[in-house]
Amino acid sequence: MKALNPRFAGLGTTIFTVMSALAAEHRAVNLGQGFPDEDGPEEIRAAAARALIEGPNQYPPMTGLAVLRQAVADHDRRFYGLDYDPVREVLVTSGATEALAAALFALLSPGDEVVVFEPMYDCYVPIILQAGAVPKPVRLTPPDWSIPEAELEAAFSPRTKLVLLNTPMNPTGKVLTRDELERIARRAVAHDAYLLCDEVYEHLVFSGHRHLPIASLPGLRERSIRIGSAGKTFSLTGWKVGYLSGPAELIGVIGKAHQFLTFTTPPNLQIGVAHGLGLADAYFESLATGLEQRRDRLVAGLRASGFTTLPVEGSYFVSADIRGVGPALPDDDYCRWLTATVGVAAVPVSAFYVQPDPPRHLIRFCFCKTEATIDAATERLRSRIHSAA
Repeated sequence: MKALNPRFAGLGTTIFTVMSALAAEHRAVNLGQGFPDEDGPEEIRAAAARALIEGPNQYPPMTGLAVLRQAVADHDRRFYGLDYDPVREVLVTSGATEALAAALFALLSPGDEVVVFEPMYDCYVPIILQAGAVPKPVRLTPPDWSIPEAELEAAFSPRTKLVLLNTPMNPTGKVLTRDELERIARRAVAHDAYLLCDEVYEHLVFSGHRHLPIASLPGLRERSIRIGSAGKTFSLTGWKVGYLSGPAELIGVIGKAHQFLTFTTPPNLQIGVAHGLGLADAYFESLATGLEQRRDRLVAGLRASGFTTLPVEGSYFVSADIRGVGPALPDDDYCRWLTATVGVAAVPVSAFYVQPDPPRHLIRFCFCKTEATIDAATERLRSRIHSAA
């Protein structure tokens, strides 16, 4: 039989699926895959439930229901002072991953180069490659995940078409500072490159840090696309509702790619998300405060078991240094051992790299869990990890 697409035939199963399956097999506490173990606000779910019963349940507009596009535009103005036309400059997608795919397929041509920052979410590079483009990774430096100046400069060339950045970052928990964004932006402008900004953790920022969309910096709105996610903002990851905001000429072309991916998103879920985006500031503040408390709870438990943890400024995730804690194994084998023997699942950070020789001493834990789940995990670590080794 003829060969299948080698780009996808050669890919393994995503590390999140692998570790979640292993966690289920060994009845481990799953701190690997990044999903909350409690559903989001009841009033959002109730709005979606009413819309399901009352309708409409037919195809909504390809670009998204007007009520949700207006809500996204209102949200962007309210939190960041960004002014988008809800009709021409907002697009609703079936999750942020579909938003990324539609944007990359629409903006890239074969041979274009894309600056990315590693460690990075694992879908970026396969989509870039399928678009025929070339990823140009910049490796961040732990423990603070700083951006090396020489590597950043070397990643840009006359073929640079786009910069793909993620802030707050998965898996690092880093929130890019204004200075870092400006360093990236100067090079993007100099090379006339677009900026595609994965900002799904925008409201999950801690300890006095602040999320700053790169589109809000002077002169960058017209070359920037920002991506948001109802799944992360409202702890409703299964709904798969995402949205893009950006200049009309870019959103229009991205919409043409989107129409041949999922075309549209369930209307009742869009109505629920529109309701959520209009919630009072207290909701968004409590979301961040609650997660910060759980971050601190997990970090304390990890440190009590001997791990060194890296700084966490935003997102769902904390990275831990495994050296000297348990057996001397590379991170992927260590995660399998931890899941099967100790009963706690984590994810190897090396899975988020594309260049050779990634760090092999860091693993990622997820803290968007109940306090009971976090306590169960840290108790297993404290009581089992040294005896199991």
